[in-house]
Amino acid sequence: MSDILDKLAKDAQHSIFSGYYSTKAKRNHDPISLSRSIMDCDGNAVITEIKTASPSMGICVKKIDLKHTARKMMHNGAAGISVLTEPKNFNGDISYLTKVREVVDIPILMKDVILSPIQLRVAQKNGADAVLLIKTLFDRGYCECGLDEMINRAHLRDLEVLLETHTIEEFNESMDTDADLVGINNRDLRTLNVNLGTTRKILNSAENVCKPVVSESGILSTNDIIDLKGLGVNAFLVGTALMKSSNLGRSVKELVQG
Repeated sequence: MSDILDKLAKDAQHSIFSGYYSTKAKRNHDPISLSRSIMDCDGNAVITEIKTASPSMGICVKKIDLKHTARKMMHNGAAGISVLTEPKNFNGDISYLTKVREVVDIPILMKDVILSPIQLRVAQKNGADAVLLIKTLFDRGYCECGLDEMINRAHLRDLEVLLETHTIEEFNESMDTDADLVGINNRDLRTLNVNLGTTRKILNSAENVCKPVVSESGILSTNDIIDLKGLGVNAFLVGTALMKSSNLGRSVKELVQG
């Protein structure tokens, strides 16, 4: 039975073949460790996300000042910034990476539907420090190489890997990889509904948690973060709630400070 990831994968294949990721940009910067930033964070390690649209929400923001938004996130304590670069479903653009990199000195996560090593190259050349890999896409055979090889290629480019999982089976298997961080997506891929209980269910059943854990999707308040932190979650990826906030800086600070 197909779900949203199948559509995202097919759209990503089209973007790869069309040359979308063949950017010539090159920005040299010393890599900044996302995992270290999370573990060294004095408050709650919040990875703030810049996104203007999503399949579940449609258009979140009609117009955005990327540099101003990124500065607000950094100055109010974000442990890292996730930047959507997927063009067809999230209104992202590769150029967003370079614009954000110009104004922040915290880790940047390139969030995209990564199927090919060419996407790792564009991440590195445009200022990212980490990339999101989705385990389900490797299990379904959409990717050009195996998961272990993709992680190794990312590391060779000084990119850390946040490996996203959706089930207890995927989570347990991810702990045996060389991924730097393991994410739990609280969104049901069939219905697109979000339930923070997904993180609770997976962590309560996990066999061995030996990597930093990131909870993704559906985090709206400090109470959500407090509950997730009590389960052993190390970092919290927050996008929609911040993009829709009337006071971005204050909202980030509240989440970070708890």
